Amino acid sequence: MQTNPIPKLTVVLQDGRVDAWESIDDLIMQRRIIFAMQAIREAEGCSLQRAIDVFAERYEILRRTRPDDFEVSRDEYGRGVYT
Repeated sequence: MQTNPIPKLTVVLQDGRVDAWESIDDLIMQRRIIFAMQAIREAEGCSLQRAIDVFAERYEILRRTRPDDFEVSRDEYGRGVYT
């Protein structure tokens, strides 16, 4: 099974920024999971399942490259979120 690469998302968001990943990364690190998935869906125009997959891939990248930017530990991150 071949996975689609994480897309380069560029979309004008409510706060006026154009780089969607910057906003999405902030949402992911702040544990605003549902909002991050909504932003991914809007930017990519994809299904919920694809947004979940993209989110999971991006989450892992951020955990590797910016671990100190997360507000909670890996163990606490997904608590209370059901997809």
